[in-house]
Amino acid sequence: GRRQKARAELGVVERPLLVTAGRLEAVAGHGPLLDAARHWRALDPRPLLVVAGEGPDRAVLQRRIDLEGLPVRLLGRREDVPGLLSAADVAVLSSRWEARSLLAQEALHAGVPLVATEVGGVPELVGDAAELVPYGDPEALAEAVTGLLADPVRRVELAAAGRARTAGWPTEDDTVAHVLSVYDELVQTFLREGVDGPGR
Repeated sequence: GRRQKARAELGVVERPLLVTAGRLEAVAGHGPLLDAARHWRALDPRPLLVVAGEGPDRAVLQRRIDLEGLPVRLLGRREDVPGLLSAADVAVLSSRWEARSLLAQEALHAGVPLVATEVGGVPELVGDAAELVPYGDPEALAEAVTGLLADPVRRVELAAAGRARTAGWPTEDDTVAHVLSVYDELVQTFLREGVDGPGR
């Protein structure tokens, strides 16, 4: 129900929804992403790409979207990216560089098929649970997304692979608990050795 409500709010009840998120700046690779979006104009039904995030390149990107009639909507800062992802048919990561992409982690965890650029730590992070393309190759990016939209079986396979890959990852609560336990252990060590704690 939440998925359909989110799609209805975005006006994509009958068309594919592509989702990406990140700061609107050059390193996020929005230039090649908009190049890829030109190819999606020819699809029927035409997919809508929504971009969650804010940044210094917003005006430039919006001007290009308007001038070229691209099927792209800039949503601005959003607090509901996991909800957007859960409503998506495909998630897209077009960055020039990523260490451990939060978008990729959330997409895999949500079981959303992911197309991502093969940069930095992305290949190791996603393994075989995503379609990887070279950075700066809008044709490859467009074809990977188009191929997934036309292949529901492959989307199901990637969704299952994503959930399986994230099953052993620590949750946010696990990470916080680990950090607190390490801090507590350090404090106890300082006290045992007669060393003042942090800030003293």
